[in-house]
Amino acid sequence: MARKYHDLTRRLAPRWLLWAGRGLLMSALFVIATVGLSIGILRQTVPAKSGAATLIGLNSPVEVVYDRDTVPHIRASDADDAYAALGFLHAQHRLWQMELMRRAGQGRLSELFGRATLSADTFTRTLDLYGHAERSVEVVSARARSALQSYARGVNSYLTRSLGLVEPRLPPEFLLLWLQPEPWRPADSIVIIKMMALQLGRNLDKEIDRLLLAAHGLAPEEIEHLMPTVDTWEAPPLPDLRAFYPLRPPNAANLQRRAGLEGQLTSGGASNNWVVAGRRTKSGAPLLANDPHLALSAPSVWYLAHLAIGGREPAANLVGASLPGTPLFPLGRGDTFAWGLTNTESDVQDLYIEKVDPADPTQYLTPDGSRPFLRESITIGVRGQASVTFDRRSTRHGPVISQVYRGLDLVLGAQHVAALRSTVLTSDDTSIEAGLFDANLRTVRDAIEATRKAVGPMQSMVVADTRGSIALMAAGRLPIRNPANRFQGRAPVPGWDAIYDWTGFVPFDELPQQIDPPAGAIGTSNTRMVGAHYPYLVTYDWGPTFRQQRIRELVLDRDDHDMASMQGAQLDVKSLAFERLKKLMLRHVREAGLAEAALLASVEAWDAGMRADSPMPLIFFAWVRQSIEGIYRDDLGALIEVGENERVDQLLVLLEGRPAGRDWCDDRRTPSHETCGDVLGRALVRAIRDLEHKYGHDRTKWRWGDAHTAFGEHKPLGLLPVVGRFFNIQTPSSGGPFTINRGKTDLFGSEPFANRGATTFRAIYDLGDLDRSLFIQSTGQSGNPFSGSYRAFVDRWRDGGYITIPTVHSVYQNEAGGRWLLTPAGQ
Repeated sequence: MARKYHDLTRRLAPRWLLWAGRGLLMSALFVIATVGLSIGILRQTVPAKSGAATLIGLNSPVEVVYDRDTVPHIRASDADDAYAALGFLHAQHRLWQMELMRRAGQGRLSELFGRATLSADTFTRTLDLYGHAERSVEVVSARARSALQSYARGVNSYLTRSLGLVEPRLPPEFLLLWLQPEPWRPADSIVIIKMMALQLGRNLDKEIDRLLLAAHGLAPEEIEHLMPTVDTWEAPPLPDLRAFYPLRPPNAANLQRRAGLEGQLTSGGASNNWVVAGRRTKSGAPLLANDPHLALSAPSVWYLAHLAIGGREPAANLVGASLPGTPLFPLGRGDTFAWGLTNTESDVQDLYIEKVDPADPTQYLTPDGSRPFLRESITIGVRGQASVTFDRRSTRHGPVISQVYRGLDLVLGAQHVAALRSTVLTSDDTSIEAGLFDANLRTVRDAIEATRKAVGPMQSMVVADTRGSIALMAAGRLPIRNPANRFQGRAPVPGWDAIYDWTGFVPFDELPQQIDPPAGAIGTSNTRMVGAHYPYLVTYDWGPTFRQQRIRELVLDRDDHDMASMQGAQLDVKSLAFERLKKLMLRHVREAGLAEAALLASVEAWDAGMRADSPMPLIFFAWVRQSIEGIYRDDLGALIEVGENERVDQLLVLLEGRPAGRDWCDDRRTPSHETCGDVLGRALVRAIRDLEHKYGHDRTKWRWGDAHTAFGEHKPLGLLPVVGRFFNIQTPSSGGPFTINRGKTDLFGSEPFANRGATTFRAIYDLGDLDRSLFIQSTGQSGNPFSGSYRAFVDRWRDGGYITIPTVHSVYQNEAGGRWLLTPAGQ
């Protein structure tokens, strides 16, 4: 019997294997077919290069011609039609980006992503950002409201358009998340503007940093060493925060857990701009350059476009970087003038520590006695889970921010809460009126006058016109603080004392400005841009001076400029910070004698150029990183991550022997006394060992660009394992945190040298022939990862290339890559 069973199974085995193989093959074919079908469907979400559509509310037909770089040239009879067409095109190429931005401003991300974004939604809803946007729509001028409504009609026309036979209505992200977008509203555009303003008006985090350091037990002079002011003028002494509030030492692990997504909502940017008068250029006409630095993303925050407005030639032209979700071109040029912006770094936020009434926790103390908190119940929808409800509280200064934000609950007792006052949190925000294009503006003085309605945050605008004038205007609401206020915006202030209340805003005509200065050149880069005698406080938290010093060397102190010299300056990667720091580090480490002579000689020979193809920027920056770790970790613990950009200034102060508050180089954890040379020598050994572990032992093959990868992340698909690489946009890059061609790093992150924030847009304007102006942005025009224009600009952006955007109809018609005709509904 056993033998018969064995023979039977032997005869059946091949047949069983055959059936199993057929089953696996069918399963594999099914999976391949499913994946192929899915990819095919997703590829169909890429918009056609040419077509026709009807738009609700159009007055006349609008022609759209895409040039070879997928930059749209929009010809419309009037401004409202142009804004409607722009809304249609933004939705066509950037709808997911727009949806994320408005949901972030509304505090509704958790409806899509669950509890992962709950802290960000709670923060935004606490600020009532969308409520302020809705109320601001009602106070803007009729012209601005009409522009907002026209833009929204264009977006909604795209959402309700007629479809082709196999054309999905929405981009791939909507299909994957099973999301149907709501109609676009004017308030959606305003809240996107407010979101950007919130990111740029970032003093809140600086104030909390100083509070955390004080809670950690640091004295005022030690905090001033860790967060120094620029080295041109000194701020008044910082008060001892421990004398004002009953601070508790923060727990490092809890602090790290509280570094949530909401922190990204207040992370700011940086930028360069400059303008040179015609008497200092080869052509005799002004030249103007601008490159804003923001967090890298996929797609870029900017969408290049050209509007030609007017029923007859010549049309009024607007060319530059538009902001998807809004009808604005924050950066660009008209027919007779051009402009560029940098963040002024003005202090437009104050955090007030409010004292809860011990007799009644529903009230807080004011100079006039107790006052009840204003309360409102807020509900946040959470995908896949029950909604979350919390009480939004406000004081006379503003909303009470979440106590877990940046670990405030760890250092403040239950009897204190923190309320935020900010120029962003206003319901009469007319900033869009300052940003809307007006064909009647022709000169520098016209452009300055148009900024009168700007609210915030303050931006440093350089402007030039074809008549030869140049100017600087820093526009926006700038708070006036009481001279008796010893904090002057640098740390949270007692909310129960009227001394710390704002007393008004600087009048527009007294804001910083220059028109046709004798020097014939102006440049700004987020550092101090007013003289010692300017009567109002702009901020004590200016950015580092290194980029400004390099701009002075390459631009402001030179003559005979042309487009080539402007490009050279924008792409410059010499780090004056590292040039200055390396001399000090070499001196100290040689005194200690703890490093190999050949390596030190190569560091000394390095010209401080942060070039992608060189190993030296990687070696030196790794040394700086390990030095910071070795000097400050024993004193600060997790708080070492506070203020990364300030760390180089700290090292300079320390190694130059200037007062630093304590002996930071001595390791408090060891019985011996360490000098700075000891720490630096050991840090260099650790740095080389770490680099060898990651990049191999052959130092000649190390490349800064391999570590300093410009990383534009697609949210949320870029977060997915394996497939996320398809959605993210990455490329090796030059530059560093302190170079004109900037690359912001996160020294204490998992990829410490990766480029997380850089120039997202470069433009150079020739006022002698504005059609010769040059542009580039960091990704591509499309936000659809399946589109050929998703990554179209990346290589040119990395390599320092530019495109032109002509305004002559016959020129861009000849190189057309596609055409759309938009007609009024009913025609």
